[in-house]
Amino acid sequence: MSGAPVRRTPLPGVLEPDGRTIGSEERAAVLRVLDSAVLCSTFGGETRALEAEMASLYGRSAVACSSGTAALHLAVAAGRFEPGDEVITTPISDFGTVGPILAQNGVPVFADVDPATGNLDPVAVEAAITPRTRAIIVVHLFGAAADVVGLRAVADRHGLVLIEDCAQAWLGTTAEGALLGTVGDIACFSLQQYKHITTGDGGLAITADPEFAARMRLFMDKGWDRSGGRVHLVLGLNYRMTELVAAVARAQLGKVAEVVKRRREAAEQLVAALEGVEVGLPSLAGHAFWLFPMIVDDNRRWADGLTAEGVPATAGYLERPLYANPVFSGPVYGTSRYPLDRDYPAGLCPNAERLIDRTLVVLPWNEGYTETDVDDIARAIRKVHSDA
Repeated sequence: MSGAPVRRTPLPGVLEPDGRTIGSEERAAVLRVLDSAVLCSTFGGETRALEAEMASLYGRSAVACSSGTAALHLAVAAGRFEPGDEVITTPISDFGTVGPILAQNGVPVFADVDPATGNLDPVAVEAAITPRTRAIIVVHLFGAAADVVGLRAVADRHGLVLIEDCAQAWLGTTAEGALLGTVGDIACFSLQQYKHITTGDGGLAITADPEFAARMRLFMDKGWDRSGGRVHLVLGLNYRMTELVAAVARAQLGKVAEVVKRRREAAEQLVAALEGVEVGLPSLAGHAFWLFPMIVDDNRRWADGLTAEGVPATAGYLERPLYANPVFSGPVYGTSRYPLDRDYPAGLCPNAERLIDRTLVVLPWNEGYTETDVDDIARAIRKVHSDA
């Protein structure tokens, strides 16, 4: 690659003020809580208000908790699965998607993905079902809708709980306009630093099922419903959200629609600017654009080339599929592999492995990008493409 890099100054990022929407509203929220002297959500009103506002946004009951991983743990615990039960999920996700399965003594079962999107393939999911299968956890990768309609049909045919991991898909929709998080039995959201909106860490779980909502609320607060004395009704952990986090989350939640709108507009600009470039680009319909993924011929070459042009890029998103992490060869608890009762060999999910090893490259994406920023990204992509 010759000549000066396309981009000489850093793009707005989520670890800098220019890449976040944190401002006077969040500062006022923090001071409001500090001035109240009530920082624990058991006694304050911020967290319950956040839950009500999330419920209004999504039309489902909401339970706030300490992280997106905690939200997924609430969801898995609410299913009341037996030790050794199986939960089918994707090999392309954060460990927070599978950690709660292991924490509940369940067995993660990995199904392959669509080679164009990296999202769970309903055909592969159905092929992985056994008499021990109890649930499916689907991740809307990078903010693109997985085939939740197909997965809902699979879940219904086999009597399974469908959990949507919407950590990357705030206000994403299907191509037909259904809001992601409203198709599954439970949906989980993250407020971690890198997500569309942030409190540093924090999570929310939503459901239309009152029984699931009650179970998640109990599990979030040590199995204690606090209405009948200090009685712990079921096993639960302390996954409470603090009032400081909830207050910031309320301010951030009010901004999420604009955040997603701006990310979509920037993505539309980039897709239009790349007309004729021979790379696989994401479908715009309903995409929330947590990251901007592309399908290419050699993701290492592309990632290195774009980074050299001043546009950060990552080959494969992950270094390895989830099942290739050492935890899946053990130990899990003590020196034992329990509850794992199988190996997870290379080649288990060929499409996922090819995406990670060869064809997927992702660009960070941000509501702070200007039209000039997107033009620079497009020029860098065209330059790397022409140097192939």
